[in-house]
Amino acid sequence: MQKLQTDNLLYNEIIRLGIADEQKLVELDEQCQKSGKNIIMFLKENNLATDEQLSRLVALSQKIEFINLSPDMVDPIAAHMIPYELSNEHVLIGIRMEGDKLYVAMSSPMNLAIRDQIEMRTGCKVIPQAAAPNAIKSSIRYHFNVQNATKQTIASIRLKKTPEQEKLRSISILDQLQDSQDPISSLVASIFSGAIDSRASDIHIEPQEKEMVIRYRIDGVLRKELTIPSSAQAEILSHIKILAKMDIAEKRLPQDGHITTIHNDKEYDLRVSSLPSIVGEKIVIRILNKSGGKWNLDNVAPDPFDNQSIRKLIENPYGMILLTGPTGSGKTTTLYSLLQILNTGRNNIVTVEDPVEYRLAGITQVQTNPRAGLTFASALRSILRQDPNVILIGEIRDFETAEIAISAAMTGHLVLSTLHTNDSAGAISRMINLGVPAFMLASSLLGTVAQRLVRTSCVTCKQSYKPDPKVKKFLFADAPEDMVLYRSAGCDNCAKTGYLGRKSIYEILSISTTIQNMIIAGKSDTEIKRQAISEGMRTLKRSGLQQALNGSTTLEELYRVVDMQVD
Repeated sequence: MQKLQTDNLLYNEIIRLGIADEQKLVELDEQCQKSGKNIIMFLKENNLATDEQLSRLVALSQKIEFINLSPDMVDPIAAHMIPYELSNEHVLIGIRMEGDKLYVAMSSPMNLAIRDQIEMRTGCKVIPQAAAPNAIKSSIRYHFNVQNATKQTIASIRLKKTPEQEKLRSISILDQLQDSQDPISSLVASIFSGAIDSRASDIHIEPQEKEMVIRYRIDGVLRKELTIPSSAQAEILSHIKILAKMDIAEKRLPQDGHITTIHNDKEYDLRVSSLPSIVGEKIVIRILNKSGGKWNLDNVAPDPFDNQSIRKLIENPYGMILLTGPTGSGKTTTLYSLLQILNTGRNNIVTVEDPVEYRLAGITQVQTNPRAGLTFASALRSILRQDPNVILIGEIRDFETAEIAISAAMTGHLVLSTLHTNDSAGAISRMINLGVPAFMLASSLLGTVAQRLVRTSCVTCKQSYKPDPKVKKFLFADAPEDMVLYRSAGCDNCAKTGYLGRKSIYEILSISTTIQNMIIAGKSDTEIKRQAISEGMRTLKRSGLQQALNGSTTLEELYRVVDMQVD
C-alpha cells in the first residue's frame, strides 16, 4: 500500500472511527494530494465525517486531549468565567480551574485568537481540550439556561421598586444582561435571550394565581421554562409593555406592540400581544429573525418530488396557487421562498399582508390597516392599478377578497394566497363556499398545496426498531419485510425531547383538465382528492410516512400532526 500523507496515528483513528476502511482511505489520500488539502479538511468539506469525528481527528493531529464532555463535568464557576455570548458564538465552555490555568472545552481548539481573548478576559492561561460540538452546546445550555441565569435576578427583585418609564426604540439583550442595577430589566432580557437561543418561535408569559409561568414554543410544542413569583408580575408586564410602546395603564383591552432587539449580532423583531384574563394580562411574543431574510425553496422543500411539483406550479405566467394549513404550519415561509424564485428583477411583485412578517428586498409589501379602511379587498383594488405581475395575498377571508383575487388570476396575474383548510382538496370547496362561482375557480386555479411541519428526529439519540406487524400492514403495505423505523430516546442535545428542528411535508394538488371538469360539475372534496391521487398526488399521510421511513421523523410525531386514518 502506498505511503499516505497523514501519519499512522491519524490513519488508524480514521479507520477506528469508521470513517473509511484501508482501501477507501488510500483513495481519499490520493484525492487530497490532487487538491492540495490535508485529510481532515477534505473530510470536512465533503461531509465525510461527523462533527465529533472531526473534533477527535483535530485533537489527535494537534496532540490535544479529547474529552467526552457532559454537563456534570463542568465547574459552574469556570463556565461563567467566560461570557455566555463568547461561549455560544465560538462553541466553547470553561471546565475547571487549576491554579492560574483555565481548562476550556473547545470545538476548534486551534483557534489561537479566541484563546488569547479568553486569557485577556480572565487573566488565566488557557489549556484547550477538544470536545464534540453537540456536547459543548449541551453543557452551555445546561449552565447558561434561563432558570440558572435568572435565579439571582428573581431573588433580588424588590416589590417597591418602580420600573423606569423609559421609551426605547431598540434594546441590546447583551446590554440588558450586563445591567445588574435593574433586576426587572435583566430578568426580561434573560427571558428574551433564552427564547432566542432555544430556537423558540413564541414566548408565553402567563399569570397564574400564585406565580407567573414562562413557556417557550419550540418546534411547535410549548415547553415550560421557569416560574416567577406573582408578586413581580406587574413590574415585568409593565416593563415589556414599555419596551413594546404599549399603554401600560390600559389593562382591560387587548393591545399589540413590537420590540426590536439585537442578539449575537442578529436583529430580531418581537411582536407583542397582550390579552386581559381574570388573573392578569397574558402576553405572547412572536420572535422573528430579521437577519435571516433568505428563503430558499431547496431548504424549505428539500424532498425532490415536492420541490419539483411546487416549481412546476409557479412556472405558469398567471393563475392562482393556494396554500392551506393551520396557523404555524409554515405557509408564509413557503410563500416567501416562492417569491424569492419569482423575484428576478423582471417581475413587479406586490404583497398585501396582515402583518408583514419579513421584509423582502425588491418587493413592494403592503400591510393592512382596517382602522384606516385599508383591508385586503381595498388594498387589492389599488394593487391592480400598480401594474403587478405577481400578487401575494396574506389570507383570503371573505368573498370580496376572493372575488378580486380570482379576477386578478384570470386577467394575467400570478396570485399566491393562503386558506385555512385541512387538506388540498378542501381549499376548492372553501372558495366555492365563500361565493366564488365554480366555473371561475376551475379556470383560474393552478393548484392547491396543503402543508404541515413535523419535528425531525435528533440524530444523536434516535434508535431504530422493527414496527409491529399490524402497524406495518396498516401503514406500510408495500414496504419490504426487513424495513426499520426510528424512535427518539431523548438526550442532552435535544433537551430530552427526542426532536431537533422541523421540516415541511406537502400535499400538492395540481389542477388537471379532469379536475377542472369535476369542480364545474360540483364534485365533492373526496372525489376530487381520489382523482388527484390517481394522477400522482402524494397525500400528507404518504409524505409523512416517507419521512418516517428515511428516519427523518417518527410515527408518534406523524400521529400528532397528520390525520393518519385517511389517505
